[in-house]
Formats: sequence, structure tokens, C-alpha cells
Amino acid sequence: MHTNGARVGQIAEQGVKVYAEKLRPLLEPQHNGKFVVIDVETGEYEVDADHLAASDRAAAKRPGAPLYATRIGSRSLGRIGWRKPTSQQ
Repeated sequence: MHTNGARVGQIAEQGVKVYAEKLRPLLEPQHNGKFVVIDVETGEYEVDADHLAASDRAAAKRPGAPLYATRIGSRSLGRIGWRKPTSQQ
């Protein structure tokens, strides 16, 4: 999937908003230091100490969904992206 700067900016903006308004009160401080991966279109999320594990579970729910990831309790890490569905052989 092709991403452009505007789309990436929208995903980041929506991810930050969902985290701040809905998830921060649910996840902090109990899960500080873990990762949360958010589907910015549905608000569904996965939490795990392993970023890749949370990302894999979130991507499996809706392949190709725009995802935003951040470390819970931290203001410094945020990732945006799509995961290509893996083809099973």
C-alpha cells in the first residue's frame, strides 16, 4: 500500500487522539513501559511488553489496517504503519 505524508500525518494524529482520550486512562500506570498498538479506524488495540507481538495481533485482526504504536507512559515513541498481509502457502 502506498502511503503519502498527509495520510501518515492523519494516522499519527488519530493515534495520538485515541490514546490520549480513550486509552491513557485505561492503561496508565498499570501497563507503563509496555507497547500499545492501535487500529486508528476502529479504536481496537493490543498491549504487550513485546512490540512485535502486539503489532502482529493487531495486524491479524484487520490486515492492512492503519496502525499507530506507542510505549505506554512515554511521550517519546510513536510508530505509524501498515502490515502487509502474509500469504499462506
